[in-house]
Amino acid sequence: MLRPRQGVSTTAEIRIQFPALERMHNGHPVAYFDGPGGTQVPRAVADAIVDYLYHHNANTEWEYPTSAETDDAIAYARRAFADFLNSSPNEIVFGANMTTLTFHLSRAIGREFSPGDEIVVTELDHHANVDPWRQLARERNLTVQTVRMIPDTGQLDWDQLGTLINSKTRLVAIGAASNALGTINDVRRAGEMAHKAGALVFVDAVHYAPHALPDVRAIDCDFLACSAYKFNGPHIGILYGREALLASIDFPKLRPAHDNAPDRAETGTLNHEGIVGAAAAIDYFASLNSSGDSRRARLRATFDELHARGAALVKEMWDGLSSIAGVRVYGSSPDAERTPTVAFTVRGVHSRDVARRLAKRGVFVSHGDFYAMTVVERLGLTDEGLVRAGCSVYTTADEVRRLVNGVREIAASDAD
Repeated sequence: MLRPRQGVSTTAEIRIQFPALERMHNGHPVAYFDGPGGTQVPRAVADAIVDYLYHHNANTEWEYPTSAETDDAIAYARRAFADFLNSSPNEIVFGANMTTLTFHLSRAIGREFSPGDEIVVTELDHHANVDPWRQLARERNLTVQTVRMIPDTGQLDWDQLGTLINSKTRLVAIGAASNALGTINDVRRAGEMAHKAGALVFVDAVHYAPHALPDVRAIDCDFLACSAYKFNGPHIGILYGREALLASIDFPKLRPAHDNAPDRAETGTLNHEGIVGAAAAIDYFASLNSSGDSRRARLRATFDELHARGAALVKEMWDGLSSIAGVRVYGSSPDAERTPTVAFTVRGVHSRDVARRLAKRGVFVSHGDFYAMTVVERLGLTDEGLVRAGCSVYTTADEVRRLVNGVREIAASDAD
């Protein structure tokens, strides 16, 4: 584990830990704005994965040292994510990714649902938090109610959410933050409405977790899922579930497999090296400062500072892009509660072409619908899609200016 330091590391100090930032493209240092789709990895994470594979690689629960070391590594990772999410280690489930975990959970809890029961989803969500529930509804003859997104603000219609939740509602599935527009939702408010009606609450925190420290106790959710590769870890998914629920849900499992929580929710042999790397990502964030006498306290101090830095970056990006003729930005303004992610279009230029032309300048952005296709449809952009630029722990103000200047050149050249 890296040693904590006094105060939160500067962006320059953080950048030294990321070998990917040394990459050049067409003579330009690469600026990675593709973090909402997957972030770069610090040396500490890669070193932890390599160390496990070289020195501890084994299957679990056998009477030899590397197997015991693997057991210890998984137990350590559960404690790390318990600190990250403010839960118990027995409430942490590992899986391939958030989508797979959500499908698995939906099948399991759906066994208790009956025809006519209702599930509430939203137009603002990534389809990993929509389609598993829609598919369950088709299989179990359930009804899916969908909360509207307000296109002008990129926020949910909370009045409609209140009318859709009723005595028939069995589950509300809501994203903590929109991976397309950066909107942060008041999931505690949604949870209170759901629990009042006797429904469960599932929170997709994949885009939220890289930018704001999750707290499952504070938001009082029943389930929450996130993905380590969105906060500088390897490709692996994490699911929080209340221990009593994990212990009682009829998960599909092999007869010899463990029946205790959380093991009963995990299918087959896990990705041990991914779990080790994911725990190292948590420790990496905790190592960026020494403000606090616990890992959770250090994580809180780190995320508070990084959130403030991200807010400054997103304001500069938003203001800069908004000032360009022919460029339109979408979603809530920087004054609203949001992540440092901005979606925009350049008039007359397909999002794919904008991304390709920015890449020639060493600026890497995402384009399309990002699996939040309903958002793109509601914005009337099905054909051209959105350009998405997201700030990460290593993003600098200079990189934001490079992005804005690149978009300005593209918009000007197209206007000519």
